[in-house]
Amino acid sequence: MPQNSESVHVKGQVQYINPNGLPKNPAFTNVVSVTGPAKTIYIGGQDAVDPSGAIVGRGDLKAQAEQIFRNIQAALAAVGAQLEHVVKWNLYVVQGQSLQTGFEAFQRIWGNRPNPPVISVVFVAGLAHPDFLAEMDAIAVVPE
Repeated sequence: MPQNSESVHVKGQVQYINPNGLPKNPAFTNVVSVTGPAKTIYIGGQDAVDPSGAIVGRGDLKAQAEQIFRNIQAALAAVGAQLEHVVKWNLYVVQGQSLQTGFEAFQRIWGNRPNPPVISVVFVAGLAHPDFLAEMDAIAVVPE
């Protein structure tokens, strides 16, 4: 180790970017850039099930979306993160469901937090159980 070396602590940074030339929407960000040291969390697909494994909201996308968000919040809390650390959502919605209903649930739960994550939405023919109307996975970043 060289003499006179200094310890330099670099903090991680997350930037939310909506570049000119891309549409701006309060429901999502177009680009998220992560630099420096950070903890990255990957949350697998969450469905509308309660802690006992029972399906919540059969036939009700709003109720299912709310349960999915509760599950994601529980997963984040387990690793010391919160919703505002999410940088990417992937949302899978069964064909024939109203995407607007899912977005309304998201906006209600997201509230006035700044910097919504980037999002991809895919309509699918079905999910792992025929009563599931939606599924969501997430990536979160907590700068160190």
